[in-house]
Amino acid sequence: MTGGRVSGGRVSAPRVALGLFLVFLVAAPFVLSEFYVTLMNYIGLAALVTLGLVLLTGVAGLMSFGQQAFVGIGAYTTAVLTTTYALSPWLGLAAGLVLTGLAALGIGAITVRLSGHYLPISTIAWGIALYFVFGNLEILGRYNGLQGVPPVTIAGWTVGSGRNSYVLIWIATLVSLIAARNLLDSRSGRAVRALRFRGTMAESFGVDTARLKLVVFVYAALLAALSGWLYAHFLRFVSPGPFNVNAGIEYLFMAVVGGASSVWGAVVGASVLTMLKEWLKDLLPALFEQSGNYEVIVFGVLMVALLHRTREGLMPAFARLVPVARREAWPAEAAPLARRERPQPGEPLLEVRGAHRQFGGLVAVSHLSFEMKSGEILGLIGPNGAGKSTMFNLVTGVLRADGGEILFRGERIERRAAREIARRGVARTFQHVNLVGAMPVLENVAIGAHLRGRHGTIASVLRLDRAEETVLRAEAARQVERVGLGGQLHDAAGSLPLGQQRLVEIARALAADPVLLLLDEPAAGLRYREKQSLARLLRELRDEGLSILLVEHDMDFVMGLVDRLVVMDFGEKLAEGKPQDVQRNPAVIEAYLGGLE
Repeated sequence: MTGGRVSGGRVSAPRVALGLFLVFLVAAPFVLSEFYVTLMNYIGLAALVTLGLVLLTGVAGLMSFGQQAFVGIGAYTTAVLTTTYALSPWLGLAAGLVLTGLAALGIGAITVRLSGHYLPISTIAWGIALYFVFGNLEILGRYNGLQGVPPVTIAGWTVGSGRNSYVLIWIATLVSLIAARNLLDSRSGRAVRALRFRGTMAESFGVDTARLKLVVFVYAALLAALSGWLYAHFLRFVSPGPFNVNAGIEYLFMAVVGGASSVWGAVVGASVLTMLKEWLKDLLPALFEQSGNYEVIVFGVLMVALLHRTREGLMPAFARLVPVARREAWPAEAAPLARRERPQPGEPLLEVRGAHRQFGGLVAVSHLSFEMKSGEILGLIGPNGAGKSTMFNLVTGVLRADGGEILFRGERIERRAAREIARRGVARTFQHVNLVGAMPVLENVAIGAHLRGRHGTIASVLRLDRAEETVLRAEAARQVERVGLGGQLHDAAGSLPLGQQRLVEIARALAADPVLLLLDEPAAGLRYREKQSLARLLRELRDEGLSILLVEHDMDFVMGLVDRLVVMDFGEKLAEGKPQDVQRNPAVIEAYLGGLE
């Protein structure tokens, strides 16, 4: 592949905005009053917790109302160790992170397996439970809390005042923001972004979604614990009040208002809600000439109006207002990834023996048997509802067979998870397009190469994965060009026509370097010439030793492409053989082809 193509050297508007923000952060403790410096400290502390919720809720799709409990664990751990046992605050930080990590592992192992409304309800439950733990343990000072938490000392410098704490809080916040950006711009980050709506697809390309959800859950909890540690040594007092369920709702609100899928939205949301609350507390009593919690009412009305106008949050709304020069950066040149060893042509590849699957009283696949040899294109055809896509799901592990056996290269796989089958060299497309619509084409295709990388979340956060990432992106770009979409490399996948989205899915499957490629209606939505190009590509892949199992309704496309056909009807095998033989089969003509000859 040829070298990179990058747009001109102008500095983009987002970089200018980021530069101005950093200048403001540096200047703030010198130009702002003590009150506003303290307010900035609270914004930084809230932004840390909100950042975890952006990753957990906005990106991974796991809603949590209980992050304030992890803030409390971090705060109380350091408070107890430094006041009761006179240990260093830095030991308090280490202990708080360890204890929070263990608690998050235990809670998350149960919580992240839930779905629907059960997930947020469970987070409310354990958030309330931990709040009452904080208020009822004698060692934690009960509801009176713990006083006299010492300040943090760094190389003889005591972080005591609000302005000194400002430096420590915002360094921690900025480092966490950069680490989160690094994570999302990586192999692991692509997998995390697929969790919210495309979990089945991610599993089909080797992502352990349950483990990854737990990793994100723990990561968000550790950010909350860091905020709690800073909070304890900033205020030098800890009590249960700030860790009740209302705080958890407020943190989640900050994430939504700022932009739940935007890293910098964590800062925007924390800033807007923290400052607005303070201003309303001063303004409304003066306006109504009496005290009361009027700010809660006005605050709620303003937030509803805000979300009505900008449902994705403020940060995405700001981004749409700022003209951004489009960057057309091609991945750097990189050596090809190692290829998987493929079986010799004609070797037994896939054997389906009496596969059976039913949904309640509906039999989708009924004791179906067929074989596939290496190096051939096998068509699986039949009327709508014949069970073809269900058979695909049985082969790829998306569904478990109720009976029968499925063997891939002599190994039984009918009880294996989709990610384990993907490791053995099986890749697929889907009947209904299964892309992360907001992600560029390049990133979507790179998900297919997930198993061809090794670096995990820690390496991504520390930016130690750049060499591997270059290779993975280069491989993804090669496959995008191979299917004829090189000009759409950086377009959002969801913005493409349906036919091109199907080509993106094929490129993603090819990026996995499969032995067996399963294509579910790949020609749907393609124009005539695009179908011809796809047929040429599939023949080239077969000649290279790739085996293809194909479901397709376009009989002209199928008959001129496949080596053999298996015809299904009502979940059963109706016929099997070469295309010309199947075309003349009376049962097939009656059931499906309608006289095509």
